[in-house]
Amino acid sequence: MSKKIRIERKSGAALERQITDLARLRIEVFRDFPYLYDGDFEYEKKYLQTYLDCPESVIVLAFDDEKVVGASTAMPMKHETTEIQKPFLENGYDLDDVFYCSESVLNKNYRGLGIGVRFFEEREAHAAELGGFKHISFCCVERSENHPRRPANYMPLDAFWNKRGYVKHPELHTEYVWKDLDDTEETAKPMTFWLKK
Repeated sequence: MSKKIRIERKSGAALERQITDLARLRIEVFRDFPYLYDGDFEYEKKYLQTYLDCPESVIVLAFDDEKVVGASTAMPMKHETTEIQKPFLENGYDLDDVFYCSESVLNKNYRGLGIGVRFFEEREAHAAELGGFKHISFCCVERSENHPRRPANYMPLDAFWNKRGYVKHPELHTEYVWKDLDDTEETAKPMTFWLKK
């Protein structure tokens, strides 16, 4: 990883200074395939407030000097939304046993430097410090192989996630609703969960 990149873990109210930067970064990164998210700045700020309000949350930040170029979020599953919790409850999981890694966003110019690996390591370290978890999880959107906006050189991150020790669990799935680029209204998107013991 480049020496100029600084990685920091922050929780709760300590995140307040970065909320605006994080909202902009999420909108920028999630516009790309596979999310194609037509973001809303005010919604993003409201969404990120969840992490300020939860003292057990963590956001791992990547800085280039003082500029936020990447971020990765997580919190105990018991604090997550109904959409995230439901498949775990339906499959017999105790929510207290699961630590949930919400998402990672990284500016294109900083990819391939090992920052994504650090994001997983730092979130897992936070979960270990909190203690009591049996599983760490995240989910990703499912897009068709022939999606019209799928780039010709698109590479899914499955191999990267497998290398980190995560396994795809198709029985754990949910839907998230957002508006795709070029669409006029929000639609439900299938999401599948990955788990690591």
